[in-house]
Amino acid sequence: MTRRRMRSLRAAARRRVCVVGVLVGLALSGCASGPMPASGPVPPPVGGGLDYQLGGAYDPAAGVDIVVRDSTDEPAAGLYSVCYLNGFQTQPADSQRMLEDSPELILTAGGGPVRDENWPDELLFDTGSAGKRTALAALLLPLLTNCARSGFDAVEIDNLDSYTRSAGLLTAEDNVAFARILVTAAHDVGLAIGQKNAADLAEPLAELFDFAVAEECDRWQECGLYRAAYGDRVLAIEYTDDLRVDFAAVCAVPDRPRSMILRDRDLVVAGAPGYAYERC
Repeated sequence: MTRRRMRSLRAAARRRVCVVGVLVGLALSGCASGPMPASGPVPPPVGGGLDYQLGGAYDPAAGVDIVVRDSTDEPAAGLYSVCYLNGFQTQPADSQRMLEDSPELILTAGGGPVRDENWPDELLFDTGSAGKRTALAALLLPLLTNCARSGFDAVEIDNLDSYTRSAGLLTAEDNVAFARILVTAAHDVGLAIGQKNAADLAEPLAELFDFAVAEECDRWQECGLYRAAYGDRVLAIEYTDDLRVDFAAVCAVPDRPRSMILRDRDLVVAGAPGYAYERC
């Protein structure tokens, strides 16, 4: 079982989703104006300096080539930019609306919605049937399009491992089937797409995804799984509050991911109390 990053409530609360129609035919209208990218998906530069800015955008340090930001922020000018989306669970601000507008797309058990036990304001999407996966994709397609039109180069889709929190109601196969739809959709709008966590699925999913985003792979000794599947196409983040060994020792591991950083758990902006950033 993989462990996804324990996102801060402050960071989670600031995320929001554009209110859009759910018809697939309207998906390419997006939530923003502007031309679609003319070229096909381009993966992150191998070994590029990484920064992970989900808690808020700020000017990257010298030597940074790749920046991951929330979909509600602008991409980093002149740098390879990855757009964060929550693909397998609701965002806290949208949970009630989803229950009212599309309750059939929320996983339920015992008469109520299934919640992420670590983040109870997030409800699990029901990826358990082809029809529901198609309907969920219609909700996310405009958001992918918005990432592309905003100028991002790639997208990472969070909570691929939601099936591990579904009390057995979902399977890995359900989420992989939905991931296939999202990969195709991302590529169709010119975005590369990264597998987020779920190390146990890295080998089969490397044929679908363009790269991997691995949180705490050293802490949980999963880096080898990502490296075996993706080679140098791994963006790795460790956190200051739960290191397995000193970060210098992490960086000294010969076969570690080449793009590897240390961040504070809340991913606060540079200059804020608690901010931490180191790069191998």
